[in-house]
Amino acid sequence: MSLAPLPLASPIPLVLVPGPWSVWRRRFERNRRRPLPAVAAAGKPTAGELAPEVAAALARSLARFQIGETGEGRIVGAVARATLPGVDDDYRRALALFIAEEGRHARILAHLVGALGGRLLATTWSERLFVRVRRLAGIRTKLLVLYAAEVVSIGFYATLAAALPAGEARRALEQIAADERRHFAFHRRFFRIQAPDGWRRALFRCAWIAVAAGGAAVVLWDHRRTLRVLGLSRLRTAARLAALIGRGVR
Repeated sequence: MSLAPLPLASPIPLVLVPGPWSVWRRRFERNRRRPLPAVAAAGKPTAGELAPEVAAALARSLARFQIGETGEGRIVGAVARATLPGVDDDYRRALALFIAEEGRHARILAHLVGALGGRLLATTWSERLFVRVRRLAGIRTKLLVLYAAEVVSIGFYATLAAALPAGEARRALEQIAADERRHFAFHRRFFRIQAPDGWRRALFRCAWIAVAAGGAAVVLWDHRRTLRVLGLSRLRTAARLAALIGRGVR
């Protein structure tokens, strides 16, 4: 009795599960296609929406933030040459797109400063301090400083936007603040991989609190006049930043 040949098993389809960084890369790619806010795209006047003293103080603060949103391109090349746990080509591309998005923020802020009747700055003491801290050690330290900068950015852009009347300036700052919240989550994911537990997590906590709290203190001092003119409490703003710093280690 001959046996009929057994049917060949159907091949199991290979399903490629996208890694976490491919999701971030696609998010940044979608963001890149967005039009600029109206105040930047059309150069609409903004100073008329605000009292002269408020417009001047806001322009001064935004000019200082504008410097901080530029000049981070070197970190992309450093990460491209490095071997770090959990870092792949999607992360490297996402990081480059993140830097490009910060450059987009710099362009928006430059238009806002001009619309408010202010002037752009070449450098500030706080920006020089952040640059020096970034260059103290290796790639993780540089990325840690960028992570800390997101705390300051979220806290201040959202605080300033909430204090402004409805208009182009407020909408532009709200959009930047929303971007910075995503940047915060992007960096938090990176450090979860770099410092998963044990002594690495303890070391990260110490470095994070020192860098983030120091950055928050510098910015609170640097923008104290703007907070006062807008009627914003420094204590409440500091509490908001402290809450974000706490989120950074959870």
